[in-house]
Amino acid sequence: MSIYTNFFVAIWLKFFFLLTPFFVLSMFLTMTPELSAGERRRLALKVTLAVLVTCFTLFFFGNHIFSLFGITIDSFRIGAGALLFLSAVQMVQGDASAAPGERTGDISVVPLAIPITVGPATTGALLVMGAELQGAWQTVVGCAALATAILCVGALLGSAAAIEHVIGKRGITILSKLTGLMLAALAAQIVFTGIKSFLGIPSPPPA
Repeated sequence: MSIYTNFFVAIWLKFFFLLTPFFVLSMFLTMTPELSAGERRRLALKVTLAVLVTCFTLFFFGNHIFSLFGITIDSFRIGAGALLFLSAVQMVQGDASAAPGERTGDISVVPLAIPITVGPATTGALLVMGAELQGAWQTVVGCAALATAILCVGALLGSAAAIEHVIGKRGITILSKLTGLMLAALAAQIVFTGIKSFLGIPSPPPA
């Protein structure tokens, strides 16, 4: 595999778990019990478009936001990683802070896109990961990986009824908790990277 393929897969996996797809899927099913399969697919498309716009806005303007407020990327890594870790713990414990209430009007942007899919922790992580990319090729591959991850989440939502029929609500809950574990590991990595860079600890040479 080429360096581009390896980089794409690594970034895609990070973005995919960052978007907590199975937690989003469980919330999507909980909030749309009265919708038909066709209506769910249309809603899933609207959610996907809203998440695309939100994520790419955060992804591209991370450096500008850091410069505007005088925040170093290392301090933001530590803060965003800590918040992401708390979200992961809540997910593993089954404490859904974005519990659904009554449906009032269009729910594609709020609350499904924001804050269920792109919450505060995801926002911070996207800002950090976007600011970390160096060079044109990393930016292009990173954008492709982000778009692919969002489309994968959209495909899951579009197939929500079929997935629920195959694995059931319990299966979705288990997958959501496993996603929380992966998210906790990603949060720890972000925090450790921020601390190491802040303390000036050099990275080990590649094997």
